[in-house]
Amino acid sequence: MALRYLFSRKEGLFTFLTSIIGVAGVAVGVAALITTLGVMTGFQSDIKERVIGAQSHILISGDMSEDFYTQKIKEIEKIPGVAGAAPNIGGQAILNRGNSSLGVVLRGIEPQQEGKINNLMSSFEEGSFTPPVNPGEKETPAAIVLGVELAANMGIDVGDDVVLISPSSIASSAGMVPKMKKFRVSGTIKTGYYEFDSTMVYTDLKSAGDFLDLDSSVTGIAVKLKNIDAAAQIAKQIKPLFGPEFTVRTFSEMNATLYAALKLEKMMMFIILSLIILVAALNIASNLILLGTEKLKDIGIMRALGANPLNISKIFIVEGLLTGTFGLICGLLLALLLCWVITTFNFIQLPGDVFYLTKIPVRLQATDILAVILGTYILCFAAALYPALRASKVNPADAIRYG
Repeated sequence: MALRYLFSRKEGLFTFLTSIIGVAGVAVGVAALITTLGVMTGFQSDIKERVIGAQSHILISGDMSEDFYTQKIKEIEKIPGVAGAAPNIGGQAILNRGNSSLGVVLRGIEPQQEGKINNLMSSFEEGSFTPPVNPGEKETPAAIVLGVELAANMGIDVGDDVVLISPSSIASSAGMVPKMKKFRVSGTIKTGYYEFDSTMVYTDLKSAGDFLDLDSSVTGIAVKLKNIDAAAQIAKQIKPLFGPEFTVRTFSEMNATLYAALKLEKMMMFIILSLIILVAALNIASNLILLGTEKLKDIGIMRALGANPLNISKIFIVEGLLTGTFGLICGLLLALLLCWVITTFNFIQLPGDVFYLTKIPVRLQATDILAVILGTYILCFAAALYPALRASKVNPADAIRYG
């Protein structure tokens, strides 16, 4: 009966169109919400992949001697689920070339081992970790690799000599002066994440240790996992291997601010676009109120034949849910079509120097789709509730007399 009432009205075209508009409103809202969530999930996944690709899944921080970290790396690599581990050094410095100076993050790595924990060694835009040698040069400065954006901002090319200035000072005949060390730019790296490419400089482990006065010690061990979802669990297994003076952090903890911002942005977009479905649900409510007025006599006859108020309410609730179901199906199909068009035809071109990608990434998640489906049904049920209660309270005698 609810299905018959949905598209069959005695008033003709106008009331039929109200049902079509109700279905279309839900469909447009669902399609817009799913497509937007798919695009936002695609961007979030892309950013996370770029960040993790230049970092590690787990980082153990603290000063470690060579013997200590060598032994600990062996113990870590025995843990099931660990793909590899490598030492590193982290610190801050000032990069100087000519009259230009900029604060940077210095990272000392072992190039032969870095490939075990991230994609950094495959991210070279130009050059390598081998410093260019000038003819007749007695001593070649240590190699340093810059983020591609940092090199561009300071006008530095491969082969140029730069000076790193340490925040710590050393004693000299002239008093306390900042420690400085010359490096030669041997390459540039493009991770695809602007914050890294505009602030990071990389050198070998020994050169970083000498510059930061660490001798043969390091400041951390980076760990890569076979399954990134097991990061929290494996981090708990690693912690007992180190004392309380060391910190063990997963990739999500190292980038907590970024991930929280991405999550909040997606949540707010979900709430805002849900208003489209809410507007469609209000249209469904008005449509059902119109139906209750139009079918007043039918309601009275059904009540006179023995139908109770609950039976009458069910008709209107089911009709509201049917409208939502038809709209939901159409919206899902439309969303899938839009996502396919966006990923296939690439008609929206993005500036590569800003986003580091030229087409919009789309990634649909089952949890997002289920959330949209559940939210749509809740809104449609709520929209049908008042018209259903209103219709169930109709007096049979009055309905037959005035219907």
